[in-house]
Amino acid sequence: MKDFVTVAVFNLPTEIAVLKTILENEGIHYFFENETIVSIDPFASIAYGGIKLKVHQNDVEEVREILDNLDSHLRIVE
Repeated sequence: MKDFVTVAVFNLPTEIAVLKTILENEGIHYFFENETIVSIDPFASIAYGGIKLKVHQNDVEEVREILDNLDSHLRIVE
């Protein structure tokens, strides 16, 4: 895990649901730091600095491209 770096930070577990599926389909190794504690106590997100997406440093560019595509295609319905 020493070669894993933080690529993005999220506030809520619901924000990472689609991303998990995409990363798994692409065969990218990842983990979300603080996911469990924030799932149990959403207010802990602020205290722990959010849910951090960690990926291997060799996958950073590919993951950033995925994040950019998600950001431009998904909209929150209010």
